[in-house]
Amino acid sequence: MDTTTMLGFAAGTLTTIAFVPQFLKTWRSRSAQDVSLGMLVTFWTGVLCWLVYGLLIHSQPVILANAITLILTGAIVVLKMKYR
Repeated sequence: MDTTTMLGFAAGTLTTIAFVPQFLKTWRSRSAQDVSLGMLVTFWTGVLCWLVYGLLIHSQPVILANAITLILTGAIVVLKMKYR
């Protein structure tokens, strides 16, 4: 694996795991009051665009990171709607 791909995977891992604490906090507290739905939907849409871009250029780091981030962000949106 070359250095550029390794950097891509490292960046993707860090930006993806950044959402894990928010998801866990929302799930455990059963409250998403402090999470902006507008920000989440905008971010989710941007991540979807990055995923499509990754698929088009066949970039494994971009595809993997954004697929996981899409799921995590989507889960937070679901919790936001559930715990209104």
